[in-house]
Amino acid sequence: MEFQKLNQFNNLEMGYISRISGGYISKNRHIFEKIKLNPLNKFILEKCIYGTPIFKLGNKGNRILVSSGVHGNELSSQIANLNLLNEFVEKELSHTVYFIPFVAPKASMLNERTFNERDLNRSAHIKNSLSSLIIQVIDDLKINFVGDFHTTAYNSNPGCEVIFSSKNPSPESFLIANYISNDVGSEVIAYDVAGSIYKGAIEDVSNLKGIPAITGEVVSPFASVGKGSVERSYAQMKSFLSYFGI
Repeated sequence: MEFQKLNQFNNLEMGYISRISGGYISKNRHIFEKIKLNPLNKFILEKCIYGTPIFKLGNKGNRILVSSGVHGNELSSQIANLNLLNEFVEKELSHTVYFIPFVAPKASMLNERTFNERDLNRSAHIKNSLSSLIIQVIDDLKINFVGDFHTTAYNSNPGCEVIFSSKNPSPESFLIANYISNDVGSEVIAYDVAGSIYKGAIEDVSNLKGIPAITGEVVSPFASVGKGSVERSYAQMKSFLSYFGI
């Protein structure tokens, strides 16, 4: 993957994971009304028209990915990821952090759970799915740790604020989840073996490949932004990075 330096944003770098996933995120009023229209956010929204952009900050230490928008109608985590990138773009980082605020901009635009009728959280193991392309990028960039962030509605699964993790074959997944839980109060759901309940989540496929990963869930109505949910997702993301001293 080729990255382009964006000198207008303090040497932020950008590449594309896919060129077939683009969408006008500004058409989703629930997202658009919650973000600041500063130069960086305008730039990111424009680039999302042409596909799935990935952003890079730093060039040392561990390589860490923060992703959101695997489900296009889970909005709070996408807004939180955008806010996180805005905060860190001005900082000197001790590690290399990659951000994917909008995994499937088309799905985010349409406020739909699926991308082209495919659940990306059940298809990271399926060749050429959009989420499998993210797994390929994780491999190509030699990313060491993955945090994938979602929202969940009441009366859905899990229906409460949690950090998903597994104990095998990447036991540090469980350690990271417990760190976040102790830090911000999210519950922990830990499976003995990654992918034992269902297949195809970015978290599970990463863990099965020996790359410690967690999934963060906060409570918000689907296709909307629940009160305080952006802040809770942001707290999970900050805690995830704090585990590495960032």
